[in-house]
Order: sequence, then structure tokens, then C-alpha cells
Amino acid sequence: MKQTPLEEKIAARMQPGVITLSGFLGLDERHYHEIIEADESVMVAYGVSAEEIADRLEYFTTSTYESFQGPVIIDDIYEVETEITRGKLPCPFSHPGLYRKTITTLTNLNTGVTLRWTGLNIHLIRAHHFFEGKGSVFRLDPDLLIKNIF
Repeated sequence: MKQTPLEEKIAARMQPGVITLSGFLGLDERHYHEIIEADESVMVAYGVSAEEIADRLEYFTTSTYESFQGPVIIDDIYEVETEITRGKLPCPFSHPGLYRKTITTLTNLNTGVTLRWTGLNIHLIRAHHFFEGKGSVFRLDPDLLIKNIF
């Protein structure tokens, strides 16, 4: 199927070195529409929406903003820390706005699983249902994510 000019622009912006050093697709050779479709099927299977996932990630991130002494324990289950650096990033989907450069690291103390995400990840999940491609530095596998943040 032929891409629209906007889809071509989005695909180009997802490549390494355009917005981020490593890009958004990793080793995934699928079109970003296919990645979104596959990840949406996981959310449907669990009965969880992209908005609920984004809300949960935002909850953890904002809960750590006032902590300057390292990680905090949230809800007696999660060890969470957010690193904030200077600068902002644009959305590869050409969505308006810039997103603060943050990296949040969460460890589920019950499962031992550690997850990392950025401020831009929260936007990409909420607005575009995009968890990034397999092999991407900040890919959030929806199955692993849902099992460990709810």
C-alpha cells in the first residue's frame, strides 16, 4: 500500500539520527502501523487501554519529581526513579508540542522486572498507541508492561 506524504514523513522521523540517536523502530522491519496494530491486540486481550497505561506511567513519573535523594518506593511494590535532563523532544508523528527529556526506571519488587521509559514514551502511548519497534532502546512491550505496572 502506498504511503501518504504524512506517513512518509513520520516513517522518516522514526529513523536513527533524526529525532533520537537510535530512532524509534529498533530492529523491527514492520511498518509502524503494523507495530501499533500488534500492540493494540495485546491491550485488547488484557482489557487495558493505551490511555490507562499512559496514565499509570505518568503516575509513576510524576510521583518521583520531588525526590532528589534517589529512588522512591510507591504503593509498597514499585521502586521508581526519574532522571531529568535538559531539553525536549518532538513527537515523530508530527503531533504539536515538545516533550521533556526524562527517563523513569521502575522495578516491580514482587517480580524483579525493571522497566524504563521516557516522557515521550508516555505521549506516544497515549496519543498514538505506539510502544516503539522491537529492539528499540525504549521499546515497551505491552505484555510485560501490563503485567508489571498494574
